[in-house]
Amino acid sequence: MLFIFFKILVTAIIIVTVSEIAKVNDRIGGLVAAMPLTTFLILFWMNYENVSENKIIAHINYTLLYLIATIPMFIVFSYCLNKFGFWITIFISIFITLISALIVHQISKNFDIKLF
Repeated sequence: MLFIFFKILVTAIIIVTVSEIAKVNDRIGGLVAAMPLTTFLILFWMNYENVSENKIIAHINYTLLYLIATIPMFIVFSYCLNKFGFWITIFISIFITLISALIVHQISKNFDIKLF
């Protein structure tokens, strides 16, 4: 149980640090946020907890597929924010991400990969 709290604390510190960097310098903040920090953390925790390599590989493959599904959200968010405000843009982005995930799911089924 203590280890779970440690993982939460380390992960939270990294997320807060990235958001603080983004407030000071949006370019560096974007660069750091684009780095797969959370993915590396997850891989580190999985390896530390002796998760099998096959499970880690599967995690990376699914992460890649879901990453593809999120790319349209980044494009739409930047375009919509000035037009609709933050909260409406968030809901539009969530909707776009869900639709994109369904499309990626349909395409991945052709390769015998099930996302859902």
